[in-house]
Amino acid sequence: PTIADAILDRLVHSSHRIELEGESMRKKHKNNLILYEIFMRKREMKKLSG
Repeated sequence: PTIADAILDRLVHSSHRIELEGESMRKKHKNNLILYEIFMRKREMKKLSG
């Protein structure tokens, strides 16, 4: 056992486990982020072209 193992053991000794179900928030919002980036790039290109 290392010092890191001992520290981790003390941290999780009195912890509670929470199980989450469903799709991750990162996955859910990935498409929105991509659309936002496309929108911002188009907006920037419009500004540059006049």
